[in-house]
Amino acid sequence: MIPELPVAMLACARIGAIHCVVFGGFSAEALRDRIINAEATLMITADTGLRGGRPTPLKTSADAAMAESPRSHSASWSSTPAPKCPSWRAATPGITKNWPPGITTDCPWEEMDAEDPLFILYTSGSTGKPKGVMHTSGATCSTAP
Repeated sequence: MIPELPVAMLACARIGAIHCVVFGGFSAEALRDRIINAEATLMITADTGLRGGRPTPLKTSADAAMAESPRSHSASWSSTPAPKCPSWRAATPGITKNWPPGITTDCPWEEMDAEDPLFILYTSGSTGKPKGVMHTSGATCSTAP
């Protein structure tokens, strides 16, 4: 895991955007199915990740999935130099941002009700189409330490 993952998750929660974290080893087709099911419009991904000590081209699968997703508008985020991914204790060198025009750092938090959706967690999809379980803000916040 790279530090940008929890940063992106917390940023989504701050603005009230429903997010879904998916396994980095998914094929473009499996990723596309989850994008379509969730009606996602933006994907945040790293260029490369490590699986079994080998670099995995995440953005390649992400771009292929996004190209077949009718509602998705842009794929974005970070570049982690392959084959090394940063650890939590190391600085993250070489981050690039490929955000759409008009993005600003001014981001007030969105007030959410306890039953407002926070994130979707999908099954593996091994029994057919993947099934997403919606988690709400209240359930997550009430179990936080």
